[in-house]
Amino acid sequence: MIRVMVAEDERLAREELIYLLQQEEGLVLCPSAETGEQLLELYEKYKPDVVFLDIQMPKMSGVHVAKEIFKKEKIPPLFIFTTAYDDYAVDAFEVEAVDYLLKPYDQERLKQAIKRVVRRLNQEAAQKEKSRGSVNSKTKSKLLIDDGERVVVLSPDTICYATRVERVVEIHTKDELFHGRMTLQELEDRLKGYPFFRPHRSYLVNLDYIQEIKPWFNGAYNLILKDGKETSIPVSRHAQKKLFQILEE
Repeated sequence: MIRVMVAEDERLAREELIYLLQQEEGLVLCPSAETGEQLLELYEKYKPDVVFLDIQMPKMSGVHVAKEIFKKEKIPPLFIFTTAYDDYAVDAFEVEAVDYLLKPYDQERLKQAIKRVVRRLNQEAAQKEKSRGSVNSKTKSKLLIDDGERVVVLSPDTICYATRVERVVEIHTKDELFHGRMTLQELEDRLKGYPFFRPHRSYLVNLDYIQEIKPWFNGAYNLILKDGKETSIPVSRHAQKKLFQILEE
């Protein structure tokens, strides 16, 4: 299923596009945005795979918003720009847009755009799988953690979880706590090839230490770790599906 978000400031155009997308199979529609600022907020919450983005919006143009997301995201979503004027095509492709749709929308033209999205996502998935195999063959057996006063040598498989606390990363094993002068993303990159997962933007968890997954409230979940303390780790909504898929493999 492909998560789709629409960003369009004109109500009728927004409703028309949402209706057409609802006719297509394999799509899950996230809440739509009416402004660039709202899109940035909703994107952080739902992390859609593809965004249908109106180029002309008040205050922040669609191209401006796309560039902001590109700056922040290691793996940004795919963008399909929409507008009533074909003069903006060049601007759209400056941010690697997958496609460009003119209003009023045509169902067959929309289908072509979705096919392009599917092909691109399949290509990225294949490349990711290939890269994962390459990384796994070069997995490092030790991890060096610099806390500013000393350098600690850790075996990655002894790490239960890590969390960001202000400007440092706390690395928890069953028996000890270490502080690393790095970002959580940097630690995740250095642990590629090991079974670590980001259930929440502030946590990195060793999947081998998950004891159980407890339902929380409003459809949310917490991970309970077998680290001797039964530490509880939140699972964000956008990470739930991927987490269950990985654990079921």
